[in-house]
Amino acid sequence: MSEQLIFHFQSTLSLVLYMALLPLLAAMAVGLLVGILQAVTQVQDQSLPMTFKLLTVILLLLFGGSLLAVPLEREAAEIFDSFPALTR
Repeated sequence: MSEQLIFHFQSTLSLVLYMALLPLLAAMAVGLLVGILQAVTQVQDQSLPMTFKLLTVILLLLFGGSLLAVPLEREAAEIFDSFPALTR
């Protein structure tokens, strides 16, 4: 029983890392580009990088959220199917 619980916990954590990877990488890339543009143009506004990163993550989740939901749905179904065995 505890082996199954540890397996589900580990797979859920890896799924969370997988789902967070794409938005984090996109925000990092946009932050780097905005930082380079700010250095080149000497614009020192602190809210500019955060605004672009936030818009990037929102648009990414809006348009790519359905792709991220498929593994989440599969993992939830697997956990709910094995739930009776986990409670014994």
